[in-house]
Amino acid sequence: MNPVTNGALKSKKTSKKPEYSRFTQQELPAWKPILTPGWVITSFLAIAFLFIPIGLVSLFASERVVEIVYRYDQDCVPEMYRGNVSAYIRNSLTNKTCIGNITVPKKMDPPIFVYYQLDNFYQNHRRYVKSRSDKQLRSAAYESSTKECEPEARFNKSGDPVPIVPCGLIAWSLFNDTYNLIKKDKVLNINKKGIAWKSDTKVKFGSNVYPKNFQSNDLIGGGKLNESIPLSKQEDLIVWMRTAALPTFRKLYGKINTSLEAHDTITVVLENNYNTYSFGGQKKLVLSTTSWIGGKNDFLGIAYLTVGGICLFMALNFILLYVFKPRPLGDPSYLSWNRKAVN
Repeated sequence: MNPVTNGALKSKKTSKKPEYSRFTQQELPAWKPILTPGWVITSFLAIAFLFIPIGLVSLFASERVVEIVYRYDQDCVPEMYRGNVSAYIRNSLTNKTCIGNITVPKKMDPPIFVYYQLDNFYQNHRRYVKSRSDKQLRSAAYESSTKECEPEARFNKSGDPVPIVPCGLIAWSLFNDTYNLIKKDKVLNINKKGIAWKSDTKVKFGSNVYPKNFQSNDLIGGGKLNESIPLSKQEDLIVWMRTAALPTFRKLYGKINTSLEAHDTITVVLENNYNTYSFGGQKKLVLSTTSWIGGKNDFLGIAYLTVGGICLFMALNFILLYVFKPRPLGDPSYLSWNRKAVN
């Protein structure tokens, strides 16, 4: 065989050139929009006219929400314990009942949601979040599944380690402050049913799982549970077990189905049991109504108004530029290499 032909065949075989097709050569039909001044101005105006009304409506809905925030962690410490708060909060014999007053700024129509708010509490810590057993919470058959629950996994009962149900740091640190609200010598009923997600009560927490050996160790972390009630009906625990992503969070305590008139004085009788003093946390009681966007939150409306305002500003600038200093579309004299040649 001719060596020239042989070399040509080898180069042909080793060639990485793809076979011709409209796809490989990028010849398929495609939409190639040209951003003309008209298209750009129209797009900015459309976004502005859409976002600004949404922002205004969202802000108006947020303003209609009536919210009362009452911080009580400092006021509910007796004067004699101000220098040693740890001794006060850890002493089970100390009376922790505290009474305060809040004033309703505007009329609050039911349902009125009662929350507790904690600040500087990092429920998103990796070890804290993992310290639970979903299998144990779901079924009594997995009562001994406490591998991930250390250090609150088992309790030494007469030298025999028995599993804690529910185990883990999340359940162990259950919030245990209590609230009673009184208006004109009448106790306001706080409904604590239906405060947890239905998916949690029906799926994640079993109806045949009962607390066992809970808060039995020497160091008590928070609230205790009724051992005769299954976990699926202990909604305070279920709400607490859904950990928060941020160090400042609110969790639902209950609902009030009674209207509160403007300037009403509400007496708050609470039990200041939960220890936030050891890590510099804060505790607040929150009463809030809702609107179609939920609770009071101005961020959504401000975000829409900001984006809409920027788009409106840009559209007006492009209009002024197009009117007072127009230039032909696609003029090659504006290309950098042509401008350099002219200069």
